[in-house]
Amino acid sequence: MIKIITDFKQELSELKKKRELSLGGEIAANVRKIVEDVRLNGDEALFKYTKEFDGVDINTSNIEVTESEIQQAYLEIDNKTFQSLRLAIKNIFSYQNNLMKKVLKNAYLNRRGMMIRAIEHAGIYVPGGKAAYPSSVLMCAIPAVAAGVRQIVMVTPAKKLNPLTLVAACECGVDRIFKVGGAQSIAALAYGTETISKVDVIAGPGNIYVTLAKKEVYGSVGIDMLAGPSEILIIADKSARADYIACDMLSQAEHDERAASYLLTDSMELAKKVQKELDERLKDLDRESIACTSIENNGRIFVVESILTAIMISNEIAPEHLELLLDSPRQYLPFVSNAGAVFIGENSPEPLGDYLAGPDHVLPTSGTARFFSPLSAETFVKKISLINYSKKQLRKVKDDIINLSNSEGLQAHGNSIKIRFEEDK
Repeated sequence: MIKIITDFKQELSELKKKRELSLGGEIAANVRKIVEDVRLNGDEALFKYTKEFDGVDINTSNIEVTESEIQQAYLEIDNKTFQSLRLAIKNIFSYQNNLMKKVLKNAYLNRRGMMIRAIEHAGIYVPGGKAAYPSSVLMCAIPAVAAGVRQIVMVTPAKKLNPLTLVAACECGVDRIFKVGGAQSIAALAYGTETISKVDVIAGPGNIYVTLAKKEVYGSVGIDMLAGPSEILIIADKSARADYIACDMLSQAEHDERAASYLLTDSMELAKKVQKELDERLKDLDRESIACTSIENNGRIFVVESILTAIMISNEIAPEHLELLLDSPRQYLPFVSNAGAVFIGENSPEPLGDYLAGPDHVLPTSGTARFFSPLSAETFVKKISLINYSKKQLRKVKDDIINLSNSEGLQAHGNSIKIRFEEDK
């Protein structure tokens, strides 16, 4: 049964320590070894680790998904699901294309500005461990397409090739798909092997091995973020429905035993109703064992004195998903400063964002919403500074530049300015 907490300070401190992304220790050392092996030995190491961890024999002849495999995947999905996929693609493209228009519109401002250029090659990681995630294909590939990336390479564990995952990749513009996952696939994308070309940016969620591998290769390649287990935080007042809250908490708990679900409310009555609803609804889930472990170990209900106190705590937690199930949710938005995504009102549940609304579901976790942003088309572009002064404009500031360069003892910097005005003498 989930705990109801009234004295939140000590409990909150312990939970924050528990959910901090651990990026060291024995796992990190193992990941470093795998990454270095793939960097030095390419396909040989890639195939070796895929056999060791996934129990799948891959080689140069079968590592890449073929056209016939994709065609077969289309035959295996039903039409209703396919149409739902198409709608999700439409909505996500609409959101990301509009986002890029705004980025480009503000790119150049008179004599100073930015030049926006897409990266050439993007790598996307699609998990395939505890479940299949075709939705993650859309959320990673579509922003890259909207940004104008020339080639998109996808990697996904070979053990489970979900037909809808392959169809999703084809529908939204992935160029090549490789049957490999884990830390070894991240290393292959970062450094390149005989079969997988090196990319410029790697995006997509994964387990701790994938996350640590992304951390290890960062610098040789760009990454979207360092993601941990999924999490949801719901702020609710007495107007909220307990059954809605319980279902929304369980929507995250079923992801992983380490997923976290929090409710913050100013109503003890609501807290008790939610506690009861969770116990009853857990029994009906196909993934009951996973969700139950998640709720018991990482789920909490905090009863606080006010909604503003709840928001203060939420900002401290910086959750991946924040739901505002309040009588007047929009009035509290100005007070929200840390969250991956905010779901406003009872008709905007978190799964809406997971699949269809448009904004990306690859979001910062484990408190990293304090400094990371959601994955978007901007993840796949570079901003190149532009400076374009006329001689008249340069003349106005030349003495200031010379003064500043002299203060740093950089004479040649000053000479670079002076020589342009020697003829004036």
